[in-house]
Amino acid sequence: MNKRNYQRELEHILEKEEGSLPRLLLHSCCAPCSSYVLEYLSKYFSITVFYYNPNIAPQEEYEKRVQEQEEFIRRFPAEHPVEFVDGPYEPGRFYDLVKGLEQEPEGGARCFLCYEMRMMEAVEMAESGGYDYVTTTLSISPLKNAQKLNEIGEYLTKQRRVKWLPGDFKKKEGYKRSVELSAQYKLYRQDYCGCVYSRRKA
Repeated sequence: MNKRNYQRELEHILEKEEGSLPRLLLHSCCAPCSSYVLEYLSKYFSITVFYYNPNIAPQEEYEKRVQEQEEFIRRFPAEHPVEFVDGPYEPGRFYDLVKGLEQEPEGGARCFLCYEMRMMEAVEMAESGGYDYVTTTLSISPLKNAQKLNEIGEYLTKQRRVKWLPGDFKKKEGYKRSVELSAQYKLYRQDYCGCVYSRRKA
């Protein structure tokens, strides 16, 4: 079975949608990861950044990342205006979800459930808000499984009125560009993914 090229699939969609400015709900995990994705996609979409990450601990860290995300959007000269929505902070939902998987390695089953929880919230919001597409910034990280993220996204949108926007944003030196933009805007770059388990490993 050939491995899918999600970047190429994205480029085909961008060609098809050029000039139409569809609405995109972009789930974001943090300002640094959103930086390149916004630079890239704001040429083609009217974007709302949705910040829903109840996995982040402690609460002070969550609040710091939300503030950084909002500040970056305010300062970044996107080609089309970018809106921001802060989802609820409900860490209990994350802990209930991953109960029994506390010892799983980073990047394994616990993380896949966490991806799905956050992406499901984004998909539901995108559908209820009448967006054309939904996607996540998570695939920009070299530590995140882009194939799994896209599989989850396609599964969650299969019976929905919103389309999944495929992508692997680390491609085309996307991760490198996000590091450059983070330095340019002096963004806070955290040293762990977000949850208490990733923090212990870091």
